[in-house]
Amino acid sequence: MTTTLQPVHALVPGANLEAYVQTVNSLPLLTVEQERELGERLFYHQDLEAARQMVLAHLRFVVHIARSYSGYGLAQADLIQEGNVGLMKAVKRFNPEMGVRLVSFAVHWIKAEIHEFILRNWRIVKVATTKAQRKLFFNLRSQKKRLAWLNNDEVNRVADSLGVEPHEVREMESRLTGHDMAFDPAADADDDSAFQSPAHYLEDHRYDPARQLEDADWSDSSTSSLHEALEGLDERSRDILQQRWLSEDKATLHDLAAKYNVSAERIRQLEKNAMTKLKGSIQA
Repeated sequence: MTTTLQPVHALVPGANLEAYVQTVNSLPLLTVEQERELGERLFYHQDLEAARQMVLAHLRFVVHIARSYSGYGLAQADLIQEGNVGLMKAVKRFNPEMGVRLVSFAVHWIKAEIHEFILRNWRIVKVATTKAQRKLFFNLRSQKKRLAWLNNDEVNRVADSLGVEPHEVREMESRLTGHDMAFDPAADADDDSAFQSPAHYLEDHRYDPARQLEDADWSDSSTSSLHEALEGLDERSRDILQQRWLSEDKATLHDLAAKYNVSAERIRQLEKNAMTKLKGSIQA
């Protein structure tokens, strides 16, 4: 028989985090039989009350996992809340016929949500975008807690174990040791600290006469090279590129197919061949 869990008034960790932790720790755990019964009610009958009870009984595990990410400078309450989202996703996808406990199944989903939150908020500039970079970020940061700058042997070992190139390990290591800096100094900054802000030492080349002249010469040269390359194409290819790329009202493949009485695929091939010739002429 399933034991009904008491309702919780503080499901979202707020300012009083300790009260939240005490509340979730006071909720009873589910036995194997209770968890299977609730899982079957949710999986086969979409019983939302069963889902609620399963979530409540596992909130303490989210707190335990979130605490392992306390070194990232982010609010513990936010990490817990993101982990709770992962827990709810896991409960929604949990199949009691798999023969595993929900806590084992949910660990992946809880950590995935926390990881995404950390990567979105740890730096203004994203430190990891691909799956391999994310794995490298969390593995390397855990090692950096006990290591200084990695030597070549350590870099190669990390690269081999994670399936990445050594230069990627070096790059991620530099990102981990960097920090965000505002472009302009703070309003209350003194002269010494204000001088260190990028606004004081990064040059603005937009109004440099030499740079403006160089840009103008490059633009004129590029335009001249483009016109010369276009003149080297046959009339039909030149017209296709002009209609597709240089006109304000760009023509579609079907428009040009009707104009030249060929298929749209043929126009696409002519456009591709003309573009290849054009690039070759400009780079020559």
